[in-house]
Amino acid sequence: MNNRIKNAFAAAKADGRGAFVAYLTIGYPTLAASETAADELAENGADVLELGVPFSDPFADGGVIRSAAYRALENGVSLGDVIALAKRLRAKHPKTGLVLFSYYNPIFSMGLGNFANVAADAGIDAVLSVDLPLEEREELLAVLRPKDIGYVPLIAPNTPIGRVRESAEGVGDSFLYVITVKGTTGARTELPADLVSRLDEIRAVSPIPVAAGFGISTKAQAAVVSQHADGYIVGSALVKCLGEGKTPCLNG
Repeated sequence: MNNRIKNAFAAAKADGRGAFVAYLTIGYPTLAASETAADELAENGADVLELGVPFSDPFADGGVIRSAAYRALENGVSLGDVIALAKRLRAKHPKTGLVLFSYYNPIFSMGLGNFANVAADAGIDAVLSVDLPLEEREELLAVLRPKDIGYVPLIAPNTPIGRVRESAEGVGDSFLYVITVKGTTGARTELPADLVSRLDEIRAVSPIPVAAGFGISTKAQAAVVSQHADGYIVGSALVKCLGEGKTPCLNG
């Protein structure tokens, strides 16, 4: 099993900080621009990159990422393009964790065995499928495990703690993606009042690192989350920056 994600979280902990997990919608505003942004993030503080596969019905995403996905699809970007980009990133950033972030339909349509083969060849460390429930994920894990590819479970704000524990089992050297707020993705001015206790509860039962995302848009919010989780995830704020022609710059 490769340990890039495990090592990234361990290195961040040794530095006394939370691991910075950065999400980008690949293909927005162009494929080249998203690749450049991924390079810059990897070179300037991102411990793990989440490479978002554009999808036609991104129901879990807010306006920023939804619009980015539509633009990327208009640009003709596919799952295959994202995997090819991951392979280029792996060659340039051998230690950076790479997570392929997708809805399940593009993965299933590629053919699970074929997907696992090309993902492994590209150096992808883990896969996150937004809409694949715990009860149905084994068919995907069955093809990922032989390729030493982990899986990142999503934990909703109302997921019972027993289900959290079950979700964290058998997914390799990965991490739990804990959703901080109810609703879709998008930057928030404030994080939920009960988030700290929720993160503490989840961290107490998880055998793998815990990273929190949805709504984190400032360094102050990232600092608060990092006191109660092993990492923080920034997505919409980075995608918005990129859409405005700015260099993504939020880091630990």
